[in-house]
Amino acid sequence: MIMKKIIPLAFFLGLGVLGGCATNKTLEDLPPMPAAEPSVDDVNLANGMDEPDPVEDVKKQTTDNDDLWIRLRAGYGLDLTIENDRIRVQRDWYARHPQYFTRVTTRSERYLHYIIEQAEARDMPLELALLPIVESAFDPFAYSHGRAAGPWQFIPSTGDYFGMQRTWWEDQRRDILKSTNAALDYLQKLSNRFDGDWLLALASYNAGGGTVSRAIRRNEEAGKPTNFWNLNLPRETTAYVPKLLAIAQIVADPQAYGVTLHPIANEPYFATVNTGGQIDLAQAARLADISVEELYLLNPSYNRWATSPDGPFRLLVPVDRAERFQAKLADLPKDQRMQWARYEIRPGDNLGAIAREYRTTPQVLRSINHLKNNTIIAGRTLLIPGPSSSSDDYSLSAEARLAKKQSKQPKGRHRVNYTVQSGDTLWEIARRHKVGVPELAKWNGMAPKDSLRVGQSLAVWTKGSLAASPANVPAASNPNMVRKVRYAVRNGDSLYAIADRFNVSVNDIKSWNNSVASNRYIQPGQRLTLYVDIRQTH
Repeated sequence: MIMKKIIPLAFFLGLGVLGGCATNKTLEDLPPMPAAEPSVDDVNLANGMDEPDPVEDVKKQTTDNDDLWIRLRAGYGLDLTIENDRIRVQRDWYARHPQYFTRVTTRSERYLHYIIEQAEARDMPLELALLPIVESAFDPFAYSHGRAAGPWQFIPSTGDYFGMQRTWWEDQRRDILKSTNAALDYLQKLSNRFDGDWLLALASYNAGGGTVSRAIRRNEEAGKPTNFWNLNLPRETTAYVPKLLAIAQIVADPQAYGVTLHPIANEPYFATVNTGGQIDLAQAARLADISVEELYLLNPSYNRWATSPDGPFRLLVPVDRAERFQAKLADLPKDQRMQWARYEIRPGDNLGAIAREYRTTPQVLRSINHLKNNTIIAGRTLLIPGPSSSSDDYSLSAEARLAKKQSKQPKGRHRVNYTVQSGDTLWEIARRHKVGVPELAKWNGMAPKDSLRVGQSLAVWTKGSLAASPANVPAASNPNMVRKVRYAVRNGDSLYAIADRFNVSVNDIKSWNNSVASNRYIQPGQRLTLYVDIRQTH
């Protein structure tokens, strides 16, 4: 019997779920941090903001002394008089795409004041505050082919080095406060390493300090200059520094390049509120009287419907909503900040299946219920966290963003939902479906080198019509209900029994599996590919 109800659970609010990754790397060991691809998905990052008026904006640029762009320009410290083809190519591209430039700089409104403030406190050139344009186009959810995440595009190992945890609940590489301070700390360390040369520091941020040091040594041995412009560096890095300089030049005089900068008030956009514990994000948004999307955009590190039980126990909210949020939060009993369900364990249950049913993980359930392993006993009760609102209210959670990405249909392709089996790799799945590894990874919000999980669902967009597919995939009324599964033959199985179990024909199974097409016998342990309408299995 299953019993579900909301229960008081103040005792559990402070429990940890998953620990972050430790690292013993030194600064010298940190690998390259490639920037996100130029075509970062254009999430509606301007949600809740007024659309800029180009004419009014140009007027304000020259009259409004409280414009944050003026403060930024006043803090420039790099040599922007440098002129060469590498800078000119980048600057011309942005000048030819003024709408892109305006859109990206408008996105920065939530974050730029904080970044400038932190850079000023370190006495750093304020051009560095523009680096997220190069790294992520100021998309806090950007994820690159090199497994880099967040506005500053930290890869896992460098994120670990700077103490940014990655758990089921959150990825702190996307945390605005933590990632900004880590990025500026890293850039300062790199600048110190290269005797205050910021161009070499920027090159090292992208390519790795070791790569730049080796390039310098090669030039020294060859009697060549060792400044950035004369080093033999990776192709991405040779364009990376010129991109930042080109952006800074445009920001210095946007009208000269036909670009409009949306004025940004020279005041904090957000305030930090101590939540005192874990809280449901939909509930927090209601308390602050803002949209859940706005809350996610200010707190993009959170993967799920709630903040992390491990802390930090804080939320960023717009400055003008902070006082209201704090007052409403103080009036809300701590045991009502999260919704929990009681699940009575039944004979035959296992922790993995229960976790999948409730869209959580066995690790979370083990931690919350103080389980040492995955063993559970029928008749006992599990406490399970869950969202207080419908999934539509958490449209920027990791699950919702992935679903949106997976549903983007490339022209001329149809979708096959593939469930990852033990031993699968992205390369094998891509080869089986005759697609490329990079595109398969991109469809599923992954990097090509990301690891797979057994049971993970992948969207595979194959070429041709559904009916004409080489695998003879069944054309269900809803193609999203057709799943490609890998079935391991068991003792006593026959083609007829398997066909009956999955409501397909024996001829279908033979057409999908060359190994049995000319042989009526199957062996235990043999793996079969099946295309199954999951609504019709029994």
